[in-house]
Amino acid sequence: MIAAVSALGMTAALGGCSSVDSPDVTLKLVAADYGDSPANSSRRYWDKLAKAYEARHPDVRVDVSVYSWNDVDRKVKAMVDAGHAPDLAQIGAYADYAAKGKLYQASDLLSIPVQADLLPQLADAGQVNHVQYGIPFAASTRVLFYNKDLFAKAGITPPTTWSALASDAAALKAQGVKYPYALPLGPEEAQAETMQWLLSGGDGYTNSIGTYTLDSTQNIQTFDWIKNDLVAKGLTGPVAPGRLNRADAFAAFAKGQVGMLNGHPTLIRQAAQQGVKFGMVPMPGRTGTAKSAMGVTDWMMAFKQNDHAKEVGDFLDFVYSEKNVLDFSREYGLLPVTTSASDTMSTAGRDKDLHPFLSQLANSELYPAGKTTWAETSAAIKKNIGQAVAPGASPATVLSRLQADAATADSRATN
Repeated sequence: MIAAVSALGMTAALGGCSSVDSPDVTLKLVAADYGDSPANSSRRYWDKLAKAYEARHPDVRVDVSVYSWNDVDRKVKAMVDAGHAPDLAQIGAYADYAAKGKLYQASDLLSIPVQADLLPQLADAGQVNHVQYGIPFAASTRVLFYNKDLFAKAGITPPTTWSALASDAAALKAQGVKYPYALPLGPEEAQAETMQWLLSGGDGYTNSIGTYTLDSTQNIQTFDWIKNDLVAKGLTGPVAPGRLNRADAFAAFAKGQVGMLNGHPTLIRQAAQQGVKFGMVPMPGRTGTAKSAMGVTDWMMAFKQNDHAKEVGDFLDFVYSEKNVLDFSREYGLLPVTTSASDTMSTAGRDKDLHPFLSQLANSELYPAGKTTWAETSAAIKKNIGQAVAPGASPATVLSRLQADAATADSRATN
């Protein structure tokens, strides 16, 4: 998504801070931008939140820098490598920092009620060696969006199986639809599209004990089908999947140029603003609805370097209050990461568009974020997976190469 990969919004880097007179402690927070323009940048959310917190705690200043998802992980890494880690980072991966002993445990920071309020499946995904370091911050799941007008014109109904999806895509192509099924396997967020397809084919990135299984028989069969039954038949549009990014696919859907695509909650607002009438259904599987949806969560983490555990913990208790979690989720069309906010959203009429995503979250499968090698493996997938469906390519060869690299990274990490 809920990424990512995650990867849920991109704007230019924005920096700045809020201030009070002579604070005793300054907390440095680096956060990702979920907005798609300066008008709704996460800068606005964090500025408001920081001012509200500082008004109650005049001895603390919260200095916030916000960067696009293209830059934020790299910015934090550069700060840590230079010996200037921020107190808090809200980014895409935490496990490598945790493995190097740079992060506080969640239990060292959060009050017991706040820690207990985190959704269990998301909190569990924040663990390394059964200790939680990553604190879930925002979540999403994926559903299949379809353009109602284009479907009506083609005389088709939303698919529930792969064969029906291919048949619908062929009918849309016959009507001149530019992207019958948009398949974004470009470097922006290919790991998300890939995982959704792997799950719908019955497998995923790892097995039950956390070992990478990228080149499993089921995964190879999945990409063979995508390549032969969708891409080779011209059902994925004029841009090669390996060069189509998620943001461009979403933009094309909002322009009425896409029949179907996997999407997360932020696409709701984007499509509605352009007047596109759309429906949402679960992602089809090989013979029926996929066994599980893909879930994505982004992470909050706290670095030990500046020794501000008490102040960081108090600020995080404020960040994770029900009101603040709901405010952020509603502003950016995302899913809450706490039980209290999720319960409120699941019954609120104003949030009805998010209910299909929220209902999937409890049983969704997340990226293997607790693996210290996931960031490296995810980057390799984003860079290379598009080659698996290119003309003349062998999905088995590409997946086997990715598996070998992931296994080598795992071996290196444990030695």
